[in-house]
Amino acid sequence: MAPYAATPVRATVRVPGSKSLTNRALLLAALADEPSTITRPLFARDTRLMMAALSDLGIGVVHGDDAVTVTPAPLTGPARVDCGLAGTVMRFVPPVAALATGPVSFDGDPRARERPMGAILDALRSLGVDLDTATSSLPFTLRGRGAVDGGVVTVDASSSSQFVSALLLAGARYDKGVDVRHDGKPVPSQPHIDMTVALLRERGVGVDDAEPNRWRVDPGPVAALDTAIEPDLSNAAAFLAAGLVTGGAVTVPGWPRSTTQAGDALRSIFVLFGAEVSLDDHGLIVAGAGGITGVDIDLHDVGELTPVIASVAALADSPSYLRGIAHLRGHETDRLAGLATELDALGGGVEETADGLVITPRPLRVGTFHTYDDHRMAHAAAVLGLRVEGLRLDDVAATTKTHPDFVGAWQAMLS
Repeated sequence: MAPYAATPVRATVRVPGSKSLTNRALLLAALADEPSTITRPLFARDTRLMMAALSDLGIGVVHGDDAVTVTPAPLTGPARVDCGLAGTVMRFVPPVAALATGPVSFDGDPRARERPMGAILDALRSLGVDLDTATSSLPFTLRGRGAVDGGVVTVDASSSSQFVSALLLAGARYDKGVDVRHDGKPVPSQPHIDMTVALLRERGVGVDDAEPNRWRVDPGPVAALDTAIEPDLSNAAAFLAAGLVTGGAVTVPGWPRSTTQAGDALRSIFVLFGAEVSLDDHGLIVAGAGGITGVDIDLHDVGELTPVIASVAALADSPSYLRGIAHLRGHETDRLAGLATELDALGGGVEETADGLVITPRPLRVGTFHTYDDHRMAHAAAVLGLRVEGLRLDDVAATTKTHPDFVGAWQAMLS
């Protein structure tokens, strides 16, 4: 049963570390020239899968309560990588595993076998990496030779920016570096590529991204770097939305003044819905201001926020138009179809378009919201449950993918 909010929610909620930053930091630490310590990382399913993958490849990974120490070592096979449903594992690890000696096999959850992988696998083949013939999805086996020549590689990253980030993260360790060129429709989630570039530069890697749709990484060492992980701003979306939809106020401490995280866009998005938003030394505060106004917004660069945004839109007093998010059909589930199906089943008016959703608010009724093993869909249902008494989720445990105690944090917020 999703908790119902009979009164305005007023709370301070700490969210765990960023999944995107944690997994990139782990992988770069594995490729570095000396050990690195990562503090305040996310410990959740996606990041534990990354730690396990690196460990299976021969990297030293030791973690305590609030830190992980990564000790680089020669990458070796044979190894078996469980990707779960983590895009950052299934896409980021293969370019690194190509540097190993020996076979490395990859597989994951049933839905993971349906997620787009062809672009990164074709790119690796073009760089001379030995992969299963004609494989374009999980499962597959890569046979590492201990080195990758590198050089120019063309990829269609229109379905996921992770295809670009995957090549950039490993590129400095390739003999010639990498010169990644995107050929296709606009790349979604550009902030995630910006994050990758920033993390590489922090570790002394030369990256040239001056030309649109082209990224060049110089060959050379990756410097070890002890780093602290920012809070996961995208995971904060549901909690902040609680302040808006109940007419209360929710504060998330530790919100960075400057960041490459896509979730920082919540500051401007919630203002469009009519919220009062402020950032001060205490954190980011989102407060309801007496009503929710529908929005017309392009979420192409911040698509991961769509499920929570869709729930807020379903509770608004006028229609909303969410655009630029066709790529969400290839995420943990087809999020556009899932949102349309579940909101319609509760009485909401949702039209699925070629690249988004049109949401016409209607009175919502009690029912069961199916999450499709997708953490973001569970977040969306939790937000709806604040206003729809008796709403049920079929699987709230999906939230452990990126938030190990979402349920506990949600209940604490309401109490």
